[in-house]
Amino acid sequence: MNTDSATKKAARFEKLAERRVTEVVKKMRLIANLSNRRNYTYTEEQVKQILEALEAQIRLVKAKFRQETAVQSQGFSFRK
Repeated sequence: MNTDSATKKAARFEKLAERRVTEVVKKMRLIANLSNRRNYTYTEEQVKQILEALEAQIRLVKAKFRQETAVQSQGFSFRK
């Protein structure tokens, strides 16, 4: 790989990473807003499930960056 190609790939990575991480941070703030008991009612079990799903996804992202094999997450829904 030549340096021009590597430079373009690095620039594309930075641009996409900044945009995607910013979006995720905004979404996490919106999730945190759900903790307002004046607006919402929820159980500790629901909170536990949300946090477990978020933590599992963070583990998957870490594994991907460590080049470990990781199974893709299929999203989130409450267990009944």
